[in-house]
Amino acid sequence: MAKRVITYGTFDLFHIGHLKLLQRIKNLGDELIVAVSTDEFNTVKGKKTIIPYEQRAEIVRNIKCVDKVIPENNWEQKITDIEKYNIDTFAIGDDWEGKFDFLKEYCEVVYLKRTEGISSTQLKNTLKVFSVSKDEIIKAFDVLEQLKKDFD
Repeated sequence: MAKRVITYGTFDLFHIGHLKLLQRIKNLGDELIVAVSTDEFNTVKGKKTIIPYEQRAEIVRNIKCVDKVIPENNWEQKITDIEKYNIDTFAIGDDWEGKFDFLKEYCEVVYLKRTEGISSTQLKNTLKVFSVSKDEIIKAFDVLEQLKKDFD
């Protein structure tokens, strides 16, 4: 019988860290189910995504090591999903260490080391540096004009 593994995540701004984590999770079993957090659930979690749920789910669905994608609608569904899909192992990044130990009565729980140097939060912070408002650009031109006048 196939060993089934499940993981959960938002997978916004999909990056190499996501891919490597999913590949390592897949190596824990034969079938990998990925629950992608819906936009509504991310709002409940206080997360703002850049890429809409349907697109994030489609990206994850098309990764070679992923066998099935389901929506994650709430915190409470994990036990139901474990039972519904006959899950043997729940795996997630070690930034969640200890948070899902209550699932150990239903299946094996594994926390995997995240890929260093990359995260969606880091990417979003980098994007903020590149996003400049129209008002900021106008203000910068005003400062340049004033500097030009001061040096003439």
